[in-house]
Amino acid sequence: MGKSKALQGLKVIDLTSALSGPFCTMFFADFGADVIKIEPVGGEQCRTWGPIDEVSGESGFFASVNRNKKGCTLNLKSEKGLQMFYDLVKDADIVCENYKGGVTKKLKIDYETLKKINPRLIYVSGSGFGQTSPLKTRPCYDIVAQAMGGLMYMTGYPEMPPVKAGPSIADHVSGIYQMVGAMIALYYREKTGKGQLVDVAMVDTIFSMLENAIPFYTMSNQILERKGNIDASIAPFDVFPCKDGYVAFGVGNDKMWARLCKVMDREDLLEDERFATNELRRENYKPALYEIMSEYAGRHTKKEIETIMAEVDVPCGPVLSVKEAIEHPQIQSRDMMVHVQHPTAGDLYIQGIVPKLSESPGEVVAPSPLVGQHNREVFGLTEEEEKQLKAEGVI
Repeated sequence: MGKSKALQGLKVIDLTSALSGPFCTMFFADFGADVIKIEPVGGEQCRTWGPIDEVSGESGFFASVNRNKKGCTLNLKSEKGLQMFYDLVKDADIVCENYKGGVTKKLKIDYETLKKINPRLIYVSGSGFGQTSPLKTRPCYDIVAQAMGGLMYMTGYPEMPPVKAGPSIADHVSGIYQMVGAMIALYYREKTGKGQLVDVAMVDTIFSMLENAIPFYTMSNQILERKGNIDASIAPFDVFPCKDGYVAFGVGNDKMWARLCKVMDREDLLEDERFATNELRRENYKPALYEIMSEYAGRHTKKEIETIMAEVDVPCGPVLSVKEAIEHPQIQSRDMMVHVQHPTAGDLYIQGIVPKLSESPGEVVAPSPLVGQHNREVFGLTEEEEKQLKAEGVI
């Protein structure tokens, strides 16, 4: 690219596994930090998560969030392994981990231990329940966080059991919060020279995303129930069936509503007292307004509706499959899918980088590492030393 990388020179030690932690450290790696991913001997848990490449045995899941990193293995329960880790910490800027509460202290790699080795260290801890919670020692995956954070109770249709959001949003957004917390801590360190602990919980993350459900309860004592795609504050704000699939509408104010009525050739609705304001449209949404919108959508294809609404500046979009989303001009024009050559799995087509920086852009330059691929480079080992440490079960 020819442009400097924003985080070049930053040393990040990545002890994370599964999704939220690796998603965090992926951002550091994408923007030029030297990210050293340390896995248990034999590799971390999500190397076994599908899809699995039939020829190489590599995990597509692992590959998608571990690009641009150096891969090492280390037995932190061994005396030699622990000392090798401490040696890396001495000049590290950031350590990231996502063990459940209590594990890092048992392993002697907790923040209180490591800050004695390196007082400037920023220690990022991602977990299900956080370091100060009465539940801190419990294990947690995304589905548990979505359940306990309040999101699942509101997601789905009233006649159906609660459902989680499709992708693992607790993991992804927690990873983003971890990255943001680390960058804030780095800025603080620039001013003071002091490192600190960054503590992010997945349940906190989901709770922070409840949006207007919180003021609905605290201001009016209403508990938002499952309503499918309907929004509690805006109408029409829903998904409607059309000739070849579904389209999503978000009509957020009266001006948009007026433009929508005109383009639908239903200007009579502007005189209908049931729909005179957003609040009235919300109150009279089902069945009246829902049926009107469904009848209109049902006469058109996804593309037709998208084109019509774009011309009158009404927020609307087709519901796309993963294949359709990958191939859509929006995704393609933003480089949101990129190719990377993996040493055993070959060409991998994976997600690109979201933040587009004009002067120091991120870049996907390397695939996810093989198990222990960079042991010699990172630990400064000879071939003979590497063989000996492997035989001892240290790496």
